[in-house]
Amino acid sequence: MLSLVTRTAGVWDRLPSACNAVALLCSSQPWMRKCPADRVVFHRAYSSPKKEQLDMSVFPVENIRNFSIIAHVDHGKSTLADRLLEITGTIAKTDHNKQVLDKLQVERERGITVKAQTASLFYHYGGINYLLNLIDTPGHVDFNYEVSRSLSACQGVVLVVDANEGIQAQTMANFYLAFEAQLAIIPVINKIDLKNADPERVEKQIEKLFDISKDECIRISAKLGTNVEKVLQEVIEKIPPPSVNISDPLKALVFDTTFDHYRGVIANIALFGGEVQKGHKIVSAHTRKTYEVNEVGILTPDEHLTHKLYAGQVGYLIAGMKEVTEAQIGDTLYLHKQPVEPLPGFKSAKPMVFAGMYPVDQSEYNNLKSAIEKLKLNDSSVTIHRDSSIALGAGWRLGFLGLLHVEVFNQRLEQEYNASVILTAPTVPYKAILSSAKLIKAHGKKEITIINPTEFPDKSSVSEYLEPIILGTIITPDEYIGKIITLCQACRAVQKDMVYIDEHRVMLKYIFPLNEIVVDFYDALKSLSSGYASFDYEDAGYQAADLVKMNILLNRNSVEELTTVVHKDKAYAVGKAICERLKDAIPRQLFEIAIQATLGSEVIARETVKAYRKNVLAKCYGGDITRKMKLLKRQAEGKKKMRKIGNVEVPKDAFINVLKRQFEK
Repeated sequence: MLSLVTRTAGVWDRLPSACNAVALLCSSQPWMRKCPADRVVFHRAYSSPKKEQLDMSVFPVENIRNFSIIAHVDHGKSTLADRLLEITGTIAKTDHNKQVLDKLQVERERGITVKAQTASLFYHYGGINYLLNLIDTPGHVDFNYEVSRSLSACQGVVLVVDANEGIQAQTMANFYLAFEAQLAIIPVINKIDLKNADPERVEKQIEKLFDISKDECIRISAKLGTNVEKVLQEVIEKIPPPSVNISDPLKALVFDTTFDHYRGVIANIALFGGEVQKGHKIVSAHTRKTYEVNEVGILTPDEHLTHKLYAGQVGYLIAGMKEVTEAQIGDTLYLHKQPVEPLPGFKSAKPMVFAGMYPVDQSEYNNLKSAIEKLKLNDSSVTIHRDSSIALGAGWRLGFLGLLHVEVFNQRLEQEYNASVILTAPTVPYKAILSSAKLIKAHGKKEITIINPTEFPDKSSVSEYLEPIILGTIITPDEYIGKIITLCQACRAVQKDMVYIDEHRVMLKYIFPLNEIVVDFYDALKSLSSGYASFDYEDAGYQAADLVKMNILLNRNSVEELTTVVHKDKAYAVGKAICERLKDAIPRQLFEIAIQATLGSEVIARETVKAYRKNVLAKCYGGDITRKMKLLKRQAEGKKKMRKIGNVEVPKDAFINVLKRQFEK
């Protein structure tokens, strides 16, 4: 690209221009003709200062280490990543280095990591230059899929545990992910600078639960940088180099993707064989399409061009994929006419929560569709099904891994694509075993999955309903056990195990129905335990349950978006609570609004939003009673007519809020 450089007051300002023609056009303008010739210079350059291309061949396979940082949420993963970037000279050491790898606005606002991010570090140790490829991962259970994908590109992990809080539920889950993948594990105890830090207690927990000797634990303070350099040295000594060969044909695993409006799909790749460079013709094992490589490089954490990428290295690749459907996470890339056996890829994420998403204005449907597809490219755990609603029009039924995942996806749509959406109340996928021969023939199978409550079949045509269940792990200080057991019992949970992991902390295992915990169980748990309890869950299949479909009526008209499936024993309590909350959420009208919860034709709960009422008797000072009755009768007839033709609009935020239960604190 050409750029126009002007010199003013001794400072050079670079003004990008698209081509020579544009530059010459600029120079033909009156203000440019007045400039002295020596003050205008045209030269060939990139629109941003071009970095020198790196030669990655100086890092043989035995000098490469690929590792992830894994931990429970808020145990200091991103802070440790910042210190590692500073120590290796990847970023300048300043006081402003906070969450350097958390690039999304939603991550900085919430202070959590929701996307795994990659950075390549160069470190000199023992007279040898090493290439360390670091992947910082999320800590929340809703983004567990990001962690499992990141581990596929690694040979080891740094397991970070908070010296104050100790082992938490997600620490356990992440440890077992790494253990099952047979990765080297380096335990790190962070936040030793805190006043209440107790690293000895945490070392005992690690030894008891993970069978890792306390002598292997590294005590650090990522915030102050204490002992962080030892983590890098342990990474080099304990994590093995990737077992790959440069002489093999190219075999690259796509483990993450993003979309750029100008360059198309940017694929993050881990090379398991061969090498790749600009100009190579590569083939996607998923689509069988051939592409020409436009750019390869590493992330430091910004993009940095390289001549080539070699086996064992992690970097990015741009190959002119312009459609979001062409990029598939878990895909294998290989050289044209040199086919290889595709890598196993990733097990597809299983959605735990479904929510309807609709554009606020139907004219924005195509724009929102494009935004959702591009965001799905960067968040592959979301599933998409077309859907429509009488009230809200055409939209989608999206599958997510949890409620925080729903909120973050919605927030990213608003911030990154300026899309405003209506999000319906989240539900879970149920199953029904059909008894009606007609329905079995229509569906082509006896067992069907229901992701939209409006499609929930009637009891007369079903032999059995099944609801999803999960195995939940709660780790809490022992003084909150009583309250937490009561909370779990209120959610129809069945206790499976209870173990003391040290003198003061208890690990509880429960089988929960998923629909009982999906909306606000986590909030209630944090509230009851003053924020000390942690929660993690994994899928445990389905179990038979006595389920019913509950409709919500506004002035006898059903609101599809508020239709929900509940357990029969809880139908009355849930229906009454939803009606009460809707009464607060719906603004008063000039006519009365009846809010009803129904099971089939039976009304089980009702609330009424009173109408605004004008005092029609204000002008009557005494006089005959018949005159007053006439005025009141006329007003009642007007209200009745208004109720027939009046529309009741449910506010957007009501869809999730009305389904939240109010647990007793």
